[in-house]
Amino acid sequence: MTSSSDRSPAVDVQGSKSYEIRTYGCQMNVHDSERLAGLLEDAGYVRAPEGADEADVVVFNTCAVRENADNKLYGNLGHLAPKKAARPGMQIAVGGCLAQKDRDTIVKKAPWVDVVFGTHNIGKLPVLLERARVQEEAQVEIAESLEAFPSTLPTRRESAYAAWVSISVGCNNTCTFCIVPALRGKEKDRRPGDILAEIETLVAEGVSEITLLGQNVNAYGSDIGDREAFSKLLRACGKIEGLQRVRFTSPHPRDFTDDVIAAMAETPNVMPQLHMPLQSGSDAVLKAMRRSYRQERYLGIIEKVRAAIPHAAISTDIIVGFPGETDDDFEQTLHVVREARFAQAFTFQYSKRPGTPAAEMDGQIPKKVVQERYERLVALQEEISWEENKKQVGRTLELMVAEGEGRKDDTTHRLSGRAPDNRLVHFTKPDQEVRPGDVVTVEITYAAPHHLLAEGSVLDVRRTRAGDAWEKRTAEKEGKAAQSAGVLLGLPKIGVPEPLPVAASGCGRD
Repeated sequence: MTSSSDRSPAVDVQGSKSYEIRTYGCQMNVHDSERLAGLLEDAGYVRAPEGADEADVVVFNTCAVRENADNKLYGNLGHLAPKKAARPGMQIAVGGCLAQKDRDTIVKKAPWVDVVFGTHNIGKLPVLLERARVQEEAQVEIAESLEAFPSTLPTRRESAYAAWVSISVGCNNTCTFCIVPALRGKEKDRRPGDILAEIETLVAEGVSEITLLGQNVNAYGSDIGDREAFSKLLRACGKIEGLQRVRFTSPHPRDFTDDVIAAMAETPNVMPQLHMPLQSGSDAVLKAMRRSYRQERYLGIIEKVRAAIPHAAISTDIIVGFPGETDDDFEQTLHVVREARFAQAFTFQYSKRPGTPAAEMDGQIPKKVVQERYERLVALQEEISWEENKKQVGRTLELMVAEGEGRKDDTTHRLSGRAPDNRLVHFTKPDQEVRPGDVVTVEITYAAPHHLLAEGSVLDVRRTRAGDAWEKRTAEKEGKAAQSAGVLLGLPKIGVPEPLPVAASGCGRD
């Protein structure tokens, strides 16, 4: 899966320097951070103790889609400046979309930064760090196009049982609110054989759930000239022995074709769950956003999915207060929400993204109006989410046990897991051992707007290879922690692959 010829040579780090990665933005950035961690560990770095605030190298993997993204970055960099001055040898690197956009500006505003790298050349990070150390000056290297598909890079996966698998990078759409195509470039697809080979390798390592990842995942095939490539890929995933769950994010309504719906319905390990961004229910706003579908088309897709997969949970993204949005436009969004009955919606107040056409449009909506509309939308969706969750009460579901998703599990003596449709379920902890990655069968007894409860006894526990993989990884980490002089790797936090949909922020919002 890793080809040394496709990336910079490893750099040996003397004395096992520690690193910390701070990740902002979408799922693509989260997965890129797994690669950055893999590159650094391949070069001899070790993860800094969690919360210790004493890493030798701090890497910011940035997002550029929010109006105040640069303010947040420079604030964090300013916080680190005195620490860096007090610790000779400490290094700071800035990568991701904001680095791709701002380039030399970062070093001018924060001259204590050692490395700036872009979205297309994350594989250069270890070499750039070493070059900055030797030459004692900042290294800024921004590639204009993809040098090698990033999945050829080493990856430090943050979960033993679930994994991201990139099928494409970049995007061919021109949405007026989104700067992603300018920063990540045109869509580039991986060969199907390479994708399936990576999945098979992951399954052999114990992974039982994969999420196919792309800026516009169901446009897959446009770069290789096959309009049905994505549905074929889903069906091929169904033939991989040991692969229990397949998810994907994020599709675009324009490219959501009937062959994809059929593949979802007819492939048993493709989960009955769909995250499909709406953005607005108004045809006029969709046109201004340069979204190539309209309300009727969107609701038609929902209807077809529900006909083919009756228990599918559908979620979405919605932007409130786009420039020029009238009260009538907003009412159309509420209408679609009522008709679609989303299990969950990630709602955002429009914010200017520097460099996008929408930022310069007339008709910017006053903050007070946007806030009022936002609150009405959230209240409506909360009501619908609760009603849809109540329909789950009495159902018997298989859950994949999750790690770190139930914040109150220790005090409530529960564990947490994800249903096939991705709903979060907290369940009574059984007497026998249950590990993340194992599968339990429960009966739903209570519904809240954002989670379900199974308060009775667990009906069945199935130990899995994924649970074995989690147990092995945990034992290895504990062993390393015991052997090293105070270097505690700890349970990973950044980028744990959350079953879809994650809080779709920024460039994940296609």
